[in-house]
Amino acid sequence: MIKKRAGLTALAVLGATAIALAGCSSNNSSSGGNGGSDSASVNKAGIVTTNGSEPQNPLIPSNTTETGGGKIVTSIFEGLVSYDAKGKPVNEVAKSISTDDSKTYDIKLNTDYTFTNGEKVTAESFTKAWDWAARKSNAQSASYFFENIVGYDADKDSALTGLKVKSDDEFTVTLKSAQSDFPLSLGYSAFMPLPSVFFKDTKAFGEDPIGNGPYKLDGAKAWTHNQSIKLVTNKDYAGKRKPKNGGLTITFYTTQDTAYADVQGGNLDVLDAVPDANFATYKSDFPDSNVNQPAAIFQAFYMPYYLKHWSGEEGKLRREALSLAINRKQITDKIFDGTRTPAKDFTSPVIAGWNDSLKGSDVLDYNKSKAKKLWKQADAISPYNETLTIQYNADGGHEAWVTAVTNSISNALGIKAEGKAVPTFQEALDAQTQDKLTGGSRTGWQADYPSLYNFLGPTMGKGSSSNYARYDSTEYNDLLAKGRSASSVEEGNKYFDQAQELLFKDLPEIPLWYSNVTGVWSADNVTNVKFGWDSVPLYYDIEVKK
Repeated sequence: MIKKRAGLTALAVLGATAIALAGCSSNNSSSGGNGGSDSASVNKAGIVTTNGSEPQNPLIPSNTTETGGGKIVTSIFEGLVSYDAKGKPVNEVAKSISTDDSKTYDIKLNTDYTFTNGEKVTAESFTKAWDWAARKSNAQSASYFFENIVGYDADKDSALTGLKVKSDDEFTVTLKSAQSDFPLSLGYSAFMPLPSVFFKDTKAFGEDPIGNGPYKLDGAKAWTHNQSIKLVTNKDYAGKRKPKNGGLTITFYTTQDTAYADVQGGNLDVLDAVPDANFATYKSDFPDSNVNQPAAIFQAFYMPYYLKHWSGEEGKLRREALSLAINRKQITDKIFDGTRTPAKDFTSPVIAGWNDSLKGSDVLDYNKSKAKKLWKQADAISPYNETLTIQYNADGGHEAWVTAVTNSISNALGIKAEGKAVPTFQEALDAQTQDKLTGGSRTGWQADYPSLYNFLGPTMGKGSSSNYARYDSTEYNDLLAKGRSASSVEEGNKYFDQAQELLFKDLPEIPLWYSNVTGVWSADNVTNVKFGWDSVPLYYDIEVKK
């Protein structure tokens, strides 16, 4: 998912007191739950409590590109496919997805899916939703996911003429160019179906969405902004992700530390991001209920091209100097206690095709003397008399590593460097999307779907909504296009490797490390807790103890 996105481990806007106010006890039942229990130890009507962040936008799937909204949207909607714990696509609404040339896809649907208002999910539920999301006037942040469908136009409203409805249960998709990983992408939230009521009042729908997934909102006022959202099971759900609990209450915290303390106190069931301060102790604090496993998460920071000193030859020299000035191994060992791995590329080791031997990757190795030399060369072009800053959201647990990175830069280059905290993830993201940064910014990417392209296109492709550095390279974009149109995923990855080798020269983002998902849960409250390839818990599998 897309989940998906720059807001990694961002926990926003509520403290421990609000959990009690929100009524988040694990053993509460809800009128929307399944009721009953299968055994003496499991309560199927029980509500699972977990952490989250206030969504940046209303809950419209095609405009949800950060993790806070993403974990909600993927809980209340079901697409053509979902992903299993290892990232393998599994057919859901799709009965079959077939193609002879990776350019025209025929999609047949299962007939037993309905939205929670009783409307049947049909071919038009997808084609109308996609067409609406792709139109420029609707300004959807994930509109670029439709750019390869015939008819898409980024500069004006234009119908997706490549979508053809053959019957209620079948439609075809014609792409502008062959795209071998197209089926892989169809579990991403942008491709979710929408009921006809959406088009009557999109604003109202975003506040109280009607989906077809394993969960639904618990009434019209289920979403209390900046506090929490309550979901209950959808008893009519026809897919493979059938919940083993009665619902979810997702609470938005001001700090990870508060959330961690609540799991320790039995007031929160599942936490998907252990605070930095607890890396050394979380395994002993939760000896039988913790996880530390690789996930499709990449962390970096960037200096926008619109800032003075960070474009042209001067900018290229400074970017390389910054990368060489960071001692990634020392920081991951001391700050993260083995829960991060120094980056070797711009993607993730859990993605098929990952390559840790790309030409130019030595720019990620600590080299103080070379870094200082390059910085001096840049100063000869234009002296740098500023304090270098890296913006981060204070509610996301980033202070320790940002301080370590800026100290490493300062010590290597002999300049003043420091972190710049803003209170919430949403405020940090707004500064990035509105081009209001006065220095650098932390960033990251949690994969929307399991493909190398998904790390490279959305974050650094021209016009992509998460290209906050405003990188624009014709050569890079051409390599991305060749990779997507290759005859197979494996063949396409060869072009993506070449694209990354170019990135090592330009460094629009400066890779730092890959994240593991480090989570904990209350063994007294819940069982069967598993985390997926994208670091998100498999909420539907969690069972609540009586």
